[in-house]
Amino acid sequence: MRHTKLDWPTFAISGGLLLLFVIASLINADVVGSLINTGFAWSSNYFGAFWQVLMLVTFFVVVAMSFTELGTVRLGDKNKPQISRFKWLAMIMTTLLAGGGVFWAAAEPMYHYLDTPPFFEESGATATAVQAGLSTGFLHWGFIGWSMIGTLGVVVLMYAKKKGQPLKPRALLYPIFGERIMKKSVLGTTVDIVSILAACAGTIGPIGFLGLQAGYGLNLVFGLPDTFATQLAMIFILVGISAVSAATGVHQGIQWLSRFNIIFTLVLAIAILFLGPARFVIDNFISGFGSYLQNFLPMSTYRGDEGWLSRWTVFFWAWFIGFGPIMAIFISRISEGRTIRELFLSVIIIAPIVTNFWFTVVGGTGLSFEINNPGSVSEPLFEGGLPASVFTIVSQLPLGTIFVVAFLVVTCVFVATTADTIAYSISMILTGQNTPPRGIRIFWALIFGAVASVLLFLGQGSIDSLQSFIVLTAVPVSLVMLPTLWLAPQTARKLLKEQNSKMK
Repeated sequence: MRHTKLDWPTFAISGGLLLLFVIASLINADVVGSLINTGFAWSSNYFGAFWQVLMLVTFFVVVAMSFTELGTVRLGDKNKPQISRFKWLAMIMTTLLAGGGVFWAAAEPMYHYLDTPPFFEESGATATAVQAGLSTGFLHWGFIGWSMIGTLGVVVLMYAKKKGQPLKPRALLYPIFGERIMKKSVLGTTVDIVSILAACAGTIGPIGFLGLQAGYGLNLVFGLPDTFATQLAMIFILVGISAVSAATGVHQGIQWLSRFNIIFTLVLAIAILFLGPARFVIDNFISGFGSYLQNFLPMSTYRGDEGWLSRWTVFFWAWFIGFGPIMAIFISRISEGRTIRELFLSVIIIAPIVTNFWFTVVGGTGLSFEINNPGSVSEPLFEGGLPASVFTIVSQLPLGTIFVVAFLVVTCVFVATTADTIAYSISMILTGQNTPPRGIRIFWALIFGAVASVLLFLGQGSIDSLQSFIVLTAVPVSLVMLPTLWLAPQTARKLLKEQNSKMK
């Protein structure tokens, strides 16, 4: 670590702003929350429509590139992938889903079932309440959301890497500014800083929510007091897992943890189907997915109820945009040897369908229980929020206690795999190395846990404020991601020409 050249301006400013947020929250959390909510409303109001168009156009560019000769371009200098497809997909999916793969899978379909999204009421689209609930969740965690993660940005980054540049968010603008932006550049430093802050907000929030969920679950099963001490203990366990995983690196800890979590999640899904309302889940996955496909464009471009949009679609789009640069860096790190077509179709087709089915297994089971016994899921959800939703659902299954413990484990590992990956990626940004020093990786994993613990001590409101902060960071990050719409096809053509010339 002593011989590592750190990007001190980026490290000091990003770390300083994160520390400032914590100190300000300790002094007056209400004022901080109010300021962030004001910024949230401003960002959603002035950038919401832009984000919706950006996300949709990104999806269409990705699809177009996948089915042209650009899709044959092989990324990096390897002739074949160094990581198996299953392990590779596992790392991608567990990193993005984090706790959201459990928190929102249980809660979002229920929210939309109980309060029909305005699109269905205003457009006259034909859908049952269950279809409306599921298809809206599918929109937010489906093709469009995934298209922002690890597609166009990866192509631009891999082009910059081929030209000898390190994997940093500023490299997304390398085709425009050349080496100027890779050196001591105010613009380049700013791009790196906002990307790091967005990733921190998106990672620390789920860690805090895990603490809340653990407190609720342990109280439900074992009668342990749902106190800060219990929540803190779970965060310590998570941070320990993520620190060890980040320290052992991509080919060991991160890969092993991701693979374990995907296998464990598949086992859980099968068990829920076997012991729960399998027919209801399968039938409504098919009908809900059909409703999603039928209303894909109208739902994606809906601009009616701006208050609803800011709470749901715009919030999620800002979330995915904020994670865009960091995820592109990590996926670039693990995708050498794969073709653009293989990468794109895996990310925008396979990952969303698997995610949507998981949402139906968890959320659809909750809908079935709610329909048969009104209030059995909705009342705990409204009283206890996101942390209560999943445990309320699985505790009603046969062997409910075992399921509660299993979901505690799977949520912990989901969040840990995000924390270790983001810690690894931030370390890459600060050092410019594909394999950054172990000490720096551990440092960032510990920072995530420390900040989450402080905010959790202040109350859920501080966790919510940090999560909302990602919407503010999405404003500059979206301007960085915008040029990838044309830079990715341009750089892919250059890579294709180089690839073809080598084959002659």
